[in-house]
Amino acid sequence: MRILLRHLRPFWPIVLVVLALLAAQAMLELELPAYTSDIVDVGITQSGVTTTIPEVIRQSALDDLASLMPSAEAGILLDSYEPYPGHPYTTSEPILRLKPDADTAALREPLSMAMAIGAMSTQLAGGSSGEADAPQSNPFGVLRAMPELLRSAMINQIRQRLSAVPESQISQIAITAVKAEYDAIGAPSKQVGYIAYAGLKMLAIALLGAAASIGVGYFSSRIAAGLGKTLRKRTFERVVSYGSQEIGRFSTASLITRCTNDIQQIQQMVVMLLRTLVFSPIMAVGGLLKALGTNMSMAWVIAVGVLAVMTLVGALMIVAMPKFTIMQKLVDRINLVVRELLTGMQVIRAFSTQKREQERFEDANQKLTRNALFINRAMSMMFPMMSLLMSGTMVLIIWVGARSIDAGAMQVGEMMAFMQYAMQIIMSFLMLSMLSVMLPRALVSLGRIQEVLDVEPALSDPARPRLFPYMPEPIRGTVRFDEVAFQYPGSEMPVLSGISFEARPGTTTAFIGSTGSGKTTLINLVPRFFDVTSGSITIDGVDTREVTQRDLRSRIGFVPQKALLFSGDIEGNIKYGGREISDADMERAARIAQAIDFIEENPDKYQAQITQGGDNVSGGQRQRLAIARALAGNPDIIVFDDSFSALDFRTDARLRAALKEYTADATVLIVAQRVSTIMGADQIIVLDEGRIVGRGTHRELMKTCPVYQDIARTQLSQEELFGSEATSV
Repeated sequence: MRILLRHLRPFWPIVLVVLALLAAQAMLELELPAYTSDIVDVGITQSGVTTTIPEVIRQSALDDLASLMPSAEAGILLDSYEPYPGHPYTTSEPILRLKPDADTAALREPLSMAMAIGAMSTQLAGGSSGEADAPQSNPFGVLRAMPELLRSAMINQIRQRLSAVPESQISQIAITAVKAEYDAIGAPSKQVGYIAYAGLKMLAIALLGAAASIGVGYFSSRIAAGLGKTLRKRTFERVVSYGSQEIGRFSTASLITRCTNDIQQIQQMVVMLLRTLVFSPIMAVGGLLKALGTNMSMAWVIAVGVLAVMTLVGALMIVAMPKFTIMQKLVDRINLVVRELLTGMQVIRAFSTQKREQERFEDANQKLTRNALFINRAMSMMFPMMSLLMSGTMVLIIWVGARSIDAGAMQVGEMMAFMQYAMQIIMSFLMLSMLSVMLPRALVSLGRIQEVLDVEPALSDPARPRLFPYMPEPIRGTVRFDEVAFQYPGSEMPVLSGISFEARPGTTTAFIGSTGSGKTTLINLVPRFFDVTSGSITIDGVDTREVTQRDLRSRIGFVPQKALLFSGDIEGNIKYGGREISDADMERAARIAQAIDFIEENPDKYQAQITQGGDNVSGGQRQRLAIARALAGNPDIIVFDDSFSALDFRTDARLRAALKEYTADATVLIVAQRVSTIMGADQIIVLDEGRIVGRGTHRELMKTCPVYQDIARTQLSQEELFGSEATSV
């Protein structure tokens, strides 16, 4: 998680906005169940009456209530009301209204008790005397008609009964009495107004919550997309800086997976994390507090529901977690197989091994499919189980709540609100649990990305790089090897040992030897694709390790052993070496590389399209375009790594003749397999098992170097071997 927080550091301002919106959304959603409860209990059951203290009351009803209260409290009651002349009601009785400065806090409890006594007196009197038709609009008429002793006894009996009744039930009885008083006065119903007002408030809260949710989605998506962009950029830049050693450590297929699928997993996790990590705890804690405030006696129902959810998710994690951890490795494997199949399609067809490769792909595909099916089946089982648990929790709440309603300890709206709070709490724990299921896979992906970022390239620029000294062009570009040795990491034997020579501007130095003698390795040391194990390589007297790689390679035109073109057009491929290359430089390079003929024959000329890898041109055309690309930048040093192998002898001879004129002031290094390509070189270096076994011109080596003699005799006739010296390079 610390790694994730470090990567999220640039997005902290937006993260704080998301957290604030999540907190607001959670608080707004926690308010909705309370309004639902009020609409049911107050708006419907109580017809919009919200308090046990009537705003208006008949004089006779007020006197009756005062007669049921202790003298001190009765005095407060009588002082709290004032005459209401010109009232709009239909009754002819005197009406009083509540004073604006009345002490309602001191009045609420004794007034509720007096109203409850009046309501119960009708039931007791009707049940004992058989007066079933007592007037319901004035429940105090029964008490008023009783003798004083019987009246006092009745009140005391009612008080004893009410002492065992919950306060909420007393309030309900009092509110019913207030409603009856309003009906007796002829006051208009408050039900529609209350429900409309509460409904509008719920709508406003819902709209604000929706706006907060939209804001959370927008900003969290921006954070995830920005993080993905940053990670892809940093990962790609690091991979580009890798050498062959680091690429081999991870494999190309794995690096592709890490730059695509792994970063996608991280983006999904960030969105889920931002929407869940703050929202769910607030909803869980807030819902629990609200539910306990609604009804403390049903808290055990929530505990049972949460425990059941946690048990289910815990079992799922134990079963599915191992499968999550190996998912990315299986994706790596199938990417590797697919890449090998596509790259080696010609070889596969040539050897008719399609069936075997299909079986290899099927094996990797089946493993990934089985792993994904197991995870998806486990996840698909969870949702019906969660639905069953939540439905069971709702049934349990209704069963327990119905008994509480029957006992007068709870109202219908309170039960509905409690049910909604319980669902919010359970869903919050479910979201947190789901996050804990998704988090491991995303953290594995994050670890894989961080692994790429943490690996420092073996080749790096010096802390204080030097600059190449200024030298006039005819003598610029001297390459010197001084007792160079090189050994690949992990290899037991060195590939090159004791290599010393000097290549000067205006000369051609060629390297030849049997397969595995170290020619390509030696030539790759010049642009510093690898660092020497011992010794040094200098250009114009400066060690190549003391300058930046960019500065070094800007002076070198390199044609690799495998000519590779990029998707685009011919112009883009030839000018690939730099934006400063002009059209004239491009055309001159194409003419020297003998590519001008097939370019001019194409109707689109330099805008002719090249597919990925240059697969829509022949091997010789691809090689000539690669040579033109190296020449277009007018480099001081030109390196050809067996770059003429795909050319016919006529094109080879014409190209070498053009090169001799073009490279009159450049240092040319050539690796070749054909002796005819290098016979005219100023210096030929013969390699055998990583050591120099011969050095000189063609004629000198034919007299002094047995290894060169053996190579030459297998390729050339006697006349070619001892005829006039070729001058085609």
